[in-house]
Amino acid sequence: MIEIDGSQGEGGGQILRSSLALAAVTKQPIRIVNIRSGRRKPGLMRQHLTSVRAAGAVCNAVIEGDAIGSQSITFEPNESRGGEFDFKVGTAGSAVLVAQTVLPALMLADHPSQVTFEGGTHNPAAPPLDFFRDSFLPQLAKMGVASEIEVKAYGFYPAGGGKFQLNITPCRTLEAVTLIECDEKASPRVTALVSAIPKSVGQRECDTIRRKTNWDADCFHVHEVSQPRGPGNVVMIQWSTPSVTETFTGFGKVGVKAEHIARGVLRQTRAHIARAVPVGEHLADQLMLPMGLAAMQGRTSEFRSGPLTLHSKTHLDVLRLFLDIQLDVQEDDESGSVTIRFGPQD
Repeated sequence: MIEIDGSQGEGGGQILRSSLALAAVTKQPIRIVNIRSGRRKPGLMRQHLTSVRAAGAVCNAVIEGDAIGSQSITFEPNESRGGEFDFKVGTAGSAVLVAQTVLPALMLADHPSQVTFEGGTHNPAAPPLDFFRDSFLPQLAKMGVASEIEVKAYGFYPAGGGKFQLNITPCRTLEAVTLIECDEKASPRVTALVSAIPKSVGQRECDTIRRKTNWDADCFHVHEVSQPRGPGNVVMIQWSTPSVTETFTGFGKVGVKAEHIARGVLRQTRAHIARAVPVGEHLADQLMLPMGLAAMQGRTSEFRSGPLTLHSKTHLDVLRLFLDIQLDVQEDDESGSVTIRFGPQD
């Protein structure tokens, strides 16, 4: 049984989710202690508990310690299986993070899966559903995993109430992916989502970004959520090249002007462009696990990104615990970029 200290690195939910995903795929039993000890409220919160039970459901695992507030669990997986599943967070906690936890096992399962997730789709503490759909899943498609998302309802923090369906056609063998060079050709898309607040808020966000960029008018879209579950606002810039789409997000806040939120997300986008790397910090974090699994199958993948976050460094540490692969991290002091290579052991 692999023993994992949940207080290492960033000390949050990343260690838990990555460990669960890798345990389900590799069929290695695990024990995790000090879960989320680096957080103000340690232990399993509703979203984390849903991730634990969802991971258990897709691989028929035997679980101990799966309760709100628990700081230790044991997880003994069996064979992963495809099928129909329905996972409810029950709060505005991120349903996207639950999806990321079960996806690795389901994408290598023996049958297709249809999975419904309910909870938060746009939570400031997690990747938004748009990032998952438009930035991450297309990279998995290159590796051979076919998937599609149908959005049933948007769920913003703190009301939640979001719902989406993920259909997965698995593949037994993952293909390699290389993201090293930056494409010169790129196109922006700006989307403002507004839920139970004036549509003019989203329009102001788009107008602010357009004034500062002079991007064509057809790059901008304001989407007013039908049948809103609660108030919410998100403005996103998607920077698309032939090889990758990066998604940058700003979340509206009570008492903060729409123009300020828009300027913030534009700064994120420009910082990424200035780094001259194909992969942003959040996508870097998500690519590590599938690339590691491809390396276990004998295929070499690599990507180039900016400086690694503590989140990503923690993720790499977890991968080293589970996978017998060559994992090389090369830092370029001059440019500040980092190249990570995932390859099979010689």
